[in-house]
Amino acid sequence: MTETRPLHRAGPALAQRARDLRPLIEGEAGQAEAQGRLTAHVVDALHEAGICGMWVPAPLGGGELSPKELLAVIETLSYADASTGWVAMITTLENGAAGAYLGDEAVERIFKGPRMPLFAGQGTRPGSAVRERGGYRLTGRWSFGSGMLHAQYTHSLAIVEDTGEPRMFVTPVEDITMLGNWDVLGLRATGSIDYAIDGAFVPESYTHPFAQFEPMRGGALYRLGLLDQALLCHSGWALGVGRRLLDKLIGHVGARAGRPGQLAGSDAFHTGFARAEAAFRAAAALVHQTWDDAERVLDSGGHLDVRQDTLVRLALNHITSTVAETARFVQASGGTTALREGPIQRLFRDVHAGMAHITSGPAVLAECGRELAGLAPGHAWVALGLEP
Repeated sequence: MTETRPLHRAGPALAQRARDLRPLIEGEAGQAEAQGRLTAHVVDALHEAGICGMWVPAPLGGGELSPKELLAVIETLSYADASTGWVAMITTLENGAAGAYLGDEAVERIFKGPRMPLFAGQGTRPGSAVRERGGYRLTGRWSFGSGMLHAQYTHSLAIVEDTGEPRMFVTPVEDITMLGNWDVLGLRATGSIDYAIDGAFVPESYTHPFAQFEPMRGGALYRLGLLDQALLCHSGWALGVGRRLLDKLIGHVGARAGRPGQLAGSDAFHTGFARAEAAFRAAAALVHQTWDDAERVLDSGGHLDVRQDTLVRLALNHITSTVAETARFVQASGGTTALREGPIQRLFRDVHAGMAHITSGPAVLAECGRELAGLAPGHAWVALGLEP
């Protein structure tokens, strides 16, 4: 294991590069949605800007950004296009986890090319793994492998037979069967298809425990564990799409100001917009406050305690549900413009696809309430539930 050290911070350069990519990403969003995956121009630009390595440990040449820096980059990309932000956050979270937690043999082979490898997969519906000499035999079918059409490796959860241990397994995409069923309401450009693996051998060094909190390489970021890092991802995504929704509505209403009967002259709209803006800003503030606190803990050499684990889950749930309400308000206020193909319609669909993710589900919110109310003494978070 690596020696404990504070968070690595790369400064604002990568966030600025993400902002510089916004015109390209916005311009390619329609084509990406039509083809069901990001365009080659956008993927190349993400690599060239260093964004594809933002989560990778610094010893492997990655950015190893701090949680707040990651939030800023993901928010910026998601503001430009929800699907681009989604692909960037998932593929980089997973290549970062691979770089931090896999064995030396796997890392030496995976992180050797001129570009950072991209990963995709599923960490919530497990397959099964049978231990064999030197590794495991992996079988399963996983739904919604986020970013699969952009990846060179998969990062899949499975339960080890006999022991019941949940582990993550890294396999090259050549070992999987892509099921090609990406026909969905929103996030259509993410290429997040279902996939199957039938008895692939996975060497030991290409696996790691799901609940791993000490990295083999890299620093304090990886003490969060895989699940809390995923919560960070989704929080940044919600920040970006929520802000974009409100800004699109501002532009829509402002362009029609002065015409009879338009929303710009409606007191009811003014009141509704004020409430939507306040709700979004309050939810965003909870996200930032929670991750500010988490950074202080990581910098001090610690791990998040039960209450902090509760708050990062609560902050994600709250920003996600708030953005869903924001989307409904923007769609209703957009009138016929929101009915047609375009940014408002696409954002509305993307938000409702994103909020279906299990990390933002109602069961997690109920568990947060149980812990906050003091009704789970002696319990700790195990993935998305509290256990004694």
